[in-house]
Amino acid sequence: MINLEQFFKELNSSITDDNFVKITLSKPISKSFGLPNVYVRLVLIKNEQQLQFTYRYNTNDQTKNFSLEDGIEEISILLDEKFRAATLFTLENDVMVMISKKKKVSIRKTAPSFKNKLPEVHDKPKTKRILLESKYLQYLGITDKNHKVIPKMADKYRQINKYLEIIENLLVSVNTGKQLHIVDMGSGKGYLTFALYDYLINIRNYNVSITGIELRDYLVEFCNDVAQKCDFTNLNFVEQRIEEYDNNKIDILIALHACDTATDDAIYKGLVANAELIVCAPCCHKQVRQQVKGIEQESPLLKYGIFKERQFEMVTDTIRALLLEKHQYNTKVFEFISSEHTHKNVMLVGSKSSKKKDTESIDKKIEDLKELYHIKSHYLETLL
Repeated sequence: MINLEQFFKELNSSITDDNFVKITLSKPISKSFGLPNVYVRLVLIKNEQQLQFTYRYNTNDQTKNFSLEDGIEEISILLDEKFRAATLFTLENDVMVMISKKKKVSIRKTAPSFKNKLPEVHDKPKTKRILLESKYLQYLGITDKNHKVIPKMADKYRQINKYLEIIENLLVSVNTGKQLHIVDMGSGKGYLTFALYDYLINIRNYNVSITGIELRDYLVEFCNDVAQKCDFTNLNFVEQRIEEYDNNKIDILIALHACDTATDDAIYKGLVANAELIVCAPCCHKQVRQQVKGIEQESPLLKYGIFKERQFEMVTDTIRALLLEKHQYNTKVFEFISSEHTHKNVMLVGSKSSKKKDTESIDKKIEDLKELYHIKSHYLETLL
């Protein structure tokens, strides 16, 4: 059995000191296990703390609960027989253990990735749905006077709830104990902006102020009128271009479907403000696509219009993600809503990290992508 005494000492201390967040097991010894990762978190079952293991198999997830003692034994077995790496996340630091092929153990600590603990509930709570009685839903034409969803707005209602569920999960990386200044760039008619304000203020009881940035004056006037009618005192909308916004007090930046380089302008504002969370749903991607005329002759992937469009969307957003990583953000890209509602369904998220990033390696990845696709410049890169 390998010697993991120090690692488990750190684990026990984190539980005792109430700063344990989670454990991730990675780098499987063999791909034949079909088990790339195991995730471990604390849960409270009948007022007793237990360790819940989620075994992330290639084909499905399996969940098992263990007492603290049995859970530590299970981690020991997994690291001895199936995995070569584990990370213990706490509010004080991250503790990483690596195991060589010869069973030599090395441990190092880094700055913490998380500022808040995960909820200790057996079944992960679903985000509460928006309140159908909320007045703004009627003003925006989502519900009728009887607080029922208007049939043609059912997709929008589902989209709003999915959006709030995503935001709730992302707030784990944000310090919610202070007043949060949120800026929604390209807020449009404000469907998601109003929902977010109502949810964070009236359901989650957070201290929040939200500013919506929108270029169309009639939408700004409409949204401010609705905010006033709903007594949303810390919600206001400003008629302004994204690139002209000059307030660097941003804790959370949101830019959903800001067209083409407007997404880059929004990301840039978030980076300059050192925002804790940057949430984007990119749109259009013309800037990169216009630079690569003729390249379709070199690659069969780019022969067909629909494939070419998707390729340059992926390249554009990958470079955006890499630039976020270069500026000390952990990034992820995932599907926002079902593609049956809109093909503009990718969400790019950056969470501020205290970990030092390998900027040279990131720069090389960006340059390799640009060379491969004959890209002279990416707009966000020129802003930075």
